[in-house]
Amino acid sequence: MEWTIQELAARAGITSRTLRHYDRVGLLTPSRVGANGYRYYDATAVARLQRILLMRRLGMGLPAIAGVLAEEVDVCDGLRAHIAQLEGERDRIDRQIRSVRHTLEALEAGAEPQMDVMLAGFNDHYEEEVVSRWGEHAFRAANDWWHGKTLDQQRAWKRAAEDLVAAWVAAARSGISATSEPAQALAARHVEWLSRIPGTPTADGDRERSIEMVHAIGDMYVDDPRYAGMYEDATKAAFVRDALQAYARTRM
Repeated sequence: MEWTIQELAARAGITSRTLRHYDRVGLLTPSRVGANGYRYYDATAVARLQRILLMRRLGMGLPAIAGVLAEEVDVCDGLRAHIAQLEGERDRIDRQIRSVRHTLEALEAGAEPQMDVMLAGFNDHYEEEVVSRWGEHAFRAANDWWHGKTLDQQRAWKRAAEDLVAAWVAAARSGISATSEPAQALAARHVEWLSRIPGTPTADGDRERSIEMVHAIGDMYVDDPRYAGMYEDATKAAFVRDALQAYARTRM
């Protein structure tokens, strides 16, 4: 099947002049030119135009687009790459929609639409960090889980997290050992809390990676300035770290 330049331009939402320009710069030539001088485009040409328009939407200039198409060996590989780009863009837009929806819900409820540092790990801002530590699956699962919650559910989760922190601070103040039964019970509670977050090794039931994660989180509470003050001071943060790491070594 073929389309004339006017038909293709109308279907693509561009002008015939644009298609002629693409021909002049060697970006998209007609499949054939009829005896009457009319330009005709077949399905292969339309597929190439589809990709050109996609790359234009992504902000690429015509020379850059020409370079991509010229270096490409397999058209299907190029289409797969574009599908991955589009899916990534769709996921990004979906996250933005959920974020704006939550902001609207918070404002309508008279609440400030802001998450504190304890929940920042579920924010897109920390995507690179989470992916580098635990993989793409961990970030996507946890991020979708968090943004899929209603404002009330987010508040309930935050309260549970604050209760856990308060329990750790009280235990550290009491002077008990990090390896004592009360401290280890708190560590068990902490690990169970982590297991409720989709995408984490504890949620997935991966024992070896769960142990690794608990060790890393313990170190993070002491070493990372975003978390070091969460348990009031360095001494209490170290108590939490030691209790968690002891639990990981002996009970996981």
